[in-house]
Parts: sequence; C-alpha cells; structure tokens
Amino acid sequence: MYQKGKSYEEIQIGDKASFSKTITETDIYLFAGISGDFNPLHVDEEYAKTTMFGTRIAHGGLAASLLAPVLGMKLPGLGTVALETVTKFRKPVFPGDTITCTVEVKSKVQRLKMVEMKILWTNQKGDTIGKGECKVLPPESNS
Repeated sequence: MYQKGKSYEEIQIGDKASFSKTITETDIYLFAGISGDFNPLHVDEEYAKTTMFGTRIAHGGLAASLLAPVLGMKLPGLGTVALETVTKFRKPVFPGDTITCTVEVKSKVQRLKMVEMKILWTNQKGDTIGKGECKVLPPESNS
C-alpha cells in the first residue's frame, strides 16, 4: 500500500525535503537517449575538451530532474501534481558529482490549495548549481 503525501492542510511554511544522487556516465548517456539531446558537450570528451568547461558536463535537465523524486515521493509526496517549475542554472554538473535537490515551502495559496516552494540544487562541495521555484497541488486530505 502506498502512503499518500502531505495534504495542503498538513503542509507548513518552512517544511523541507531533499534527494541526492551521484550523476554517473550511464545517467548522462541514458538521459541523452531519453531526451534526444546528443550535444557533444555531453557525450564526446574530445569535443568537450575544446569548450569553456574543458570536459564533458551533464545535461542541465538531468540535474533539474532530481526535483521529481522530492515532489513525488517526499514533499508533498505521492499524489502531488506539479503545475510550474522555474530553473536557473548556475554551475555545470560533471560526471561523478553528487547533486542534492532541496525544496522548501515558501507560501500557500488557500484559494487554489496550491503550495509555492523554493528549489536549490547543490553539489558535494556545497556549491549552488541551480535554483528555482515551483508551484504544486498537494494530494487531497486523507480524511
């Protein structure tokens, strides 16, 4: 049996949740296949050496996708519907980086039963690699 996520009424401003994952070579190649983005910056080391990064980097969307397990599994959790996300990329993600996506509830909109959250993506060094915001509809109350 699945446990429904927190309802609008259960969520408090300041609630936080996060998810971490080490981005592997396999992740990058699978994401290229899923997204269709075979930009050589992501998949060709010789090409990537000629860029400002000096080596391959992960797709921005790969790191951004770590938001999904936070919203869908942790906060609000199962039953959440994402309405809008805004992502601002700040630093590249390299193969082997461990990325943590953290959300924090910043406001609640009673009329729509919607929750607005801040999003922060950091790497294992604590560097901000991205930030943003999202709006979600939490699952309906369990009662």
